Amino acid sequence: MQDYTFQISNLTTEEDAEKLTQAMLEVWGISQAEASAQHKTVSIVFDERMSSLEDFKQAVREAGFHQASE
Repeated sequence: MQDYTFQISNLTTEEDAEKLTQAMLEVWGISQAEASAQHKTVSIVFDERMSSLEDFKQAVREAGFHQASE
């Protein structure tokens, strides 16, 4: 298992955080996810054998959010 935290530029409300958390939990391979509007982040724990960071980045985009520049 690996963990990763994304910076999300347009994560502003707790409702947004809940929406993003749920979207991430729907991605195959993610076992834990937690978004924070206060910190503008989403943290995930995932099985790298089942999915990749690109899958997660796509899920962020499809949920309507934007990853901040790395």
